Amino acid sequence: MYDFCFTLPYAGLLALGGVTGFLTKGSIPSLAGGLGSAAVLAVCAQISLAKYHQGRLCKPATATSLVVTSALTIMMSARWRRTRKFMPPGIIAVTSAAMSLFLLWNLLCMRPPIKEAKR
Repeated sequence: MYDFCFTLPYAGLLALGGVTGFLTKGSIPSLAGGLGSAAVLAVCAQISLAKYHQGRLCKPATATSLVVTSALTIMMSARWRRTRKFMPPGIIAVTSAAMSLFLLWNLLCMRPPIKEAKR
């Protein structure tokens, strides 16, 4: 599994969460945080996908995604501990931690795609 396989859907969920937080609670920080982090992750995923089609990996894009997801894990875990509410900080903390682990594994273990021989 390459990083873009999960980063794009994860970015979509973050964007949706930010918009939902704004529409239901009027939270501008939720909107800015959700859309901002989703935009950075979506750009990184698109860059990785483009490099994949060229038969290469883009470690800087994966590393940037790892930094964003790790920051979200730390911030939302602190908020979860402070508020004791699982929804939404707990869910974002858990999914961000899972994404961080996936991206770390991707950086350490992933090899460039093998191009098929043309017939």
